Amino acid sequence: MAISSISSKLDLSTFPNIYVLQAHVPVAELHDIEQQLIKSGASLTYDIREARLVLGYISKPRRAKFELQARNVMFKPMGASNPHVVSPTLGPGSPALPPVKRRKLQDIETDLTTDDSTASEHEDSSTTASQTKAAAEADTEPLSQFSISQASTSQTIASSPPPEQSPKSCTQGDFANRVKVVNLQWLKDSVHLGQPQNIQNYLVYEAELLPSQSAWRSTRPPAAEPVSLEAGPKTQSMFSPGDNIPRDIIDRAKAEAKSKSKPRSNLSRAAKRDRVSDAAKRDFLNRSFTSTTSQDPWSQRTRLLRQTTSEHEEGVSATLPPMPDWVLQNKVYSCERATPLNSPNEAFIAQLKEIRTARLLTNDEIGVRAYSTSIASLAAYPHQIQNTGEILALPGCDQKIAHLFHEWQASPDHRIQAAKDVADDPVLKVLRLFYEIWGVGATTAREFYYEKRWRDLDDIVEFGWNSLSRVQQIGVKYYDEFLLKLPRAEVETIAGVVRRHAQNVVDERIQCVIVGGYRRGKAESGDVDLILSHPEQSATAGLVDKVVRSLEQEGWITHTLTLNLTNTKRGQETLPFITNTKGAGFDTLDKALVVWQAQPFPKQGGNEMQGKGVKNPNPHRRVDIIISPWRTVGCAVAGWTSGTTFQRDLRRYAKKVKGWKFDSSGVRERGSGRWIDLEGWGNPRTRSKDPFEAEKRVFEGLGLQYREPWDRCTG
Repeated sequence: MAISSISSKLDLSTFPNIYVLQAHVPVAELHDIEQQLIKSGASLTYDIREARLVLGYISKPRRAKFELQARNVMFKPMGASNPHVVSPTLGPGSPALPPVKRRKLQDIETDLTTDDSTASEHEDSSTTASQTKAAAEADTEPLSQFSISQASTSQTIASSPPPEQSPKSCTQGDFANRVKVVNLQWLKDSVHLGQPQNIQNYLVYEAELLPSQSAWRSTRPPAAEPVSLEAGPKTQSMFSPGDNIPRDIIDRAKAEAKSKSKPRSNLSRAAKRDRVSDAAKRDFLNRSFTSTTSQDPWSQRTRLLRQTTSEHEEGVSATLPPMPDWVLQNKVYSCERATPLNSPNEAFIAQLKEIRTARLLTNDEIGVRAYSTSIASLAAYPHQIQNTGEILALPGCDQKIAHLFHEWQASPDHRIQAAKDVADDPVLKVLRLFYEIWGVGATTAREFYYEKRWRDLDDIVEFGWNSLSRVQQIGVKYYDEFLLKLPRAEVETIAGVVRRHAQNVVDERIQCVIVGGYRRGKAESGDVDLILSHPEQSATAGLVDKVVRSLEQEGWITHTLTLNLTNTKRGQETLPFITNTKGAGFDTLDKALVVWQAQPFPKQGGNEMQGKGVKNPNPHRRVDIIISPWRTVGCAVAGWTSGTTFQRDLRRYAKKVKGWKFDSSGVRERGSGRWIDLEGWGNPRTRSKDPFEAEKRVFEGLGLQYREPWDRCTG
């Protein structure tokens, strides 16, 4: 399903939390769906357990049930009396655990990690059945096994009123204590007709949420003692002494925690990641920099943006500079506007980047994309923002960004509280430390913290060195050196050495282009990105291997971490529209990721330092060497030069406006898979003279105005 245009007429504000299944949904289309839901006033969540309405490319109930089980949603089919509960620690097909029990809420601080030991699997069935029956008759709100909603510690939570009595009930059906999986065609038809369609006509599967699914905890575990992923001495019981819980459950849990009867090493990687994700969500619940709250989704209130009378009546003041054309024309793609390196709103943008980093580290993909879109729009705005009315006029900026600007503007030190919390949070400090290791992404950083229980680099070296990949070991070894920035002069020196070696192994016609932050005008770079190309198609086949070998022989490269010949192996053709290559991403060109160290050593006291047994004092650097055939070198240069959001929007624009698939290896037509020659390769007389001319032809072929590299700094 593709949403041809974003509609502002559709109103989904009365619907409960909505979750979009990512299965079979391309990233660009997923972004459009999310934009449409947000534009329609829907409450979008990235945690399926908070959702009551799930949208996806699903047509069979069996598949819908699988998707819910795979994401640890605790449910039973409508009308079922003995539900099968899939534990977060057990995959589908594993022995079922005893049915979840309903309990009163009292002073509960820490969750008990579910264990899949033999003792758990053979719990007394008579005790379980009686406890479940007693809970079903109690007038209490169900309790999540992951979190607990805000409530009085001495009172139980009252049950929600029937939907027909609740003023917040959705008019499209009953969602109380249940989840509905609906085909995405419902959203398409609703957008087309301008009003929500009857959900029952698109309903694939409906289930009743179990007692453990309806509430979220409001208290956060102490950062120094995060929730354990393994049974161990530090695991605490989630039940308070006064809870009406059978004593044998607590005794058994304590015994299992003490003995560590069964390790977690037998869990699949997917199950471990789910556990890590759950622990992170508990740890960051109710934090100012995350989107997860402990409030019931039905009772969340929309904050009002305060405005003076003049602001309300006049909108943006007439004394402010006129809005640029891309604002007036509502240009939503950042590739349609100039985004300079230095923005007059850089101080405010820097605060938003801190929050975006926190969203990345806490596994909020939707939040990362939303903040990236807003930051790109703010960075392109040529004037210093004076009031919230200007922000609301910018494409990609909504009430939330306006609220943050209002807070930033009113703060004496021009700081957003959420950004302060990010800087002060002890858990985020450790996650950021791990994230900055070369070869460690946000997901792996969370695994280091929550699964491995590491807290610094020394823990990694002492307890987990042999479990690291080679890239990660190099990242830890040269951690401090890789954080050092490269001045422009050093980047140019490295590029000169690579160019010389490439010309030695081929000929003088080799072209070397420095891309990345250097080409966008940054004074310092985190690494060096170089693209090599040659007018002859055959010259670039296998070139990266030859260049790396030559540099290694002379001592410039100390470690070759990755050397891919993906493009050479497919005949240097543009990536097919439909490919079996898993995780191809934006770039599928031949490339080498290497560790670089300057040669020769500097002189001291008139004597050469270079020699056997003398340590090279120059810092190690990260260098990426990319090879592009001349026929598509413009696409490679455009992609590797532009900022991250600019790259993303190039792909989105090519898909939505032109019906093409764009990546760094070229452009293909989505319908037929035909290669689109944007750079004039077909006719030898019209071929580009250099990579820069080829890049301009790519913009022209896409129907976009060419943007200089320093105007693609989307942040």
